[in-house]
Amino acid sequence: MRWALVKVSLAVTTMVVLAFAVPLGLVIREMARDRAFSNAEREAAAVAPALSITTDRDQLERVVASAGSDAGMAVHLPAGDGQDAIELGRQRAADQDIAAVRKLGRASSTGVAGGSTLLQPVALSTGEIAVVEVYVPESEVTNGLGTAWAVLAAVGVALILGSVAVADRLGVRMVRPAKRLVEGAHELGEGKLGARVPEEGPTELRLAAVAFNSMADQVVQLLANERELAADLSHRLRTPLTVLRLNTASLGEGPAADQTRTAVEQLEREVDTIIRTAREAKPQTAAAGPGAGCDAAEVVRERMAFWSALAEDEGRKWRVAGAERPVRIPVARADLAAALDALLGNVFRHTPEGTAFAVDLHNGEDAVIVLVSDAGPGISDPAAAMARGRGSGSDGSTGLGLDIVRRLAETTGGDVRIGSSVLGGTEVRIWIQLDGRAPVSGGHRGAVRRRRPGRLAAAYQRSRSSH
Repeated sequence: MRWALVKVSLAVTTMVVLAFAVPLGLVIREMARDRAFSNAEREAAAVAPALSITTDRDQLERVVASAGSDAGMAVHLPAGDGQDAIELGRQRAADQDIAAVRKLGRASSTGVAGGSTLLQPVALSTGEIAVVEVYVPESEVTNGLGTAWAVLAAVGVALILGSVAVADRLGVRMVRPAKRLVEGAHELGEGKLGARVPEEGPTELRLAAVAFNSMADQVVQLLANERELAADLSHRLRTPLTVLRLNTASLGEGPAADQTRTAVEQLEREVDTIIRTAREAKPQTAAAGPGAGCDAAEVVRERMAFWSALAEDEGRKWRVAGAERPVRIPVARADLAAALDALLGNVFRHTPEGTAFAVDLHNGEDAVIVLVSDAGPGISDPAAAMARGRGSGSDGSTGLGLDIVRRLAETTGGDVRIGSSVLGGTEVRIWIQLDGRAPVSGGHRGAVRRRRPGRLAAAYQRSRSSH
């Protein structure tokens, strides 16, 4: 594209320069010729007064000599009144040309060797017509013409070079963004998902760069969502795996029981590996659309009915509060079920058998609080647990359980807090906004101040003090 622009500019500028320079050069040549013949006419006019007064040869020679043009001027007087024809100076024009001018009475010019001659008729006192011949050499006609042509050529070359330089700069300005766009496309095709192109250059290329960057962001978003979905689905396998692991405890001793326990442990390790591999990208969860959501009370009752069977097998006391009436929240049913399974699964995995736990549901005007608490040993460092939930992971834990819970809350503008429960162990509080607040985007998620309704906070404190 760059060289094409340069060639087009070179061709167009060359044609324009030729179209103006050639006619201008011809005009300059005609002006130089007119100047030379104007000088010749002035020389001829200088001797015309003397010819109208006298035809004496000696006097005319003095007049011609005083004019300073005796070498290039000739005077032709016709014969008359018994006087022979007089020829002064060197004749260069042909006799027929001189006779034609004398007969017609009009000035004329004719070409001769080395230049041209101006034949100027002058009326004598006798009524005859004399002809004054002034020689105009070719050097005088072309005087200054070479310099003028050189100047025109220099200006034309300068214009051509200038246009080529401008076209080259414009070509670079157009080609550079195009090259960057091509390089970015190649990098993205090679799997470099961070490839982006500067949004600069002509309007069309700038719009193409904007579209490319938007497409690259969409690709990264789609891949991140796919990885997170794989991790999420893998983590949901933890619930049946937990049931299998707990049930293996009732198999007793023996080779079959040991093989079953080994298989369950190996399956748990494989699930952990899948989760860690899939979590290479940060999760990107979109907010629930208008009208989406579920009945939190129904989901809590359903999941507690599932986990209650395991609780009875391990001798765990459990309690559910606040799930008697419907509680609508802007969260998908499957997401809330996955979050509850993750928290309850942690209770069964990380607390001894016989440890009590509870799930409380508090409904407010613009927020809902879900509390999952236990009577276990508690979490010594809640901040570290939340950091692990953001993706660091550790041996025996992928951290995805808390990450699923946190993402669920933050899609509504809420958050997750870990603290001490009234049962003496850990309490995980999920704050779900109901007022349609947009999810936190950019910066540290959960860092935005959130309004806490007074009646909901009061009910939450009363429930804690009543346990």
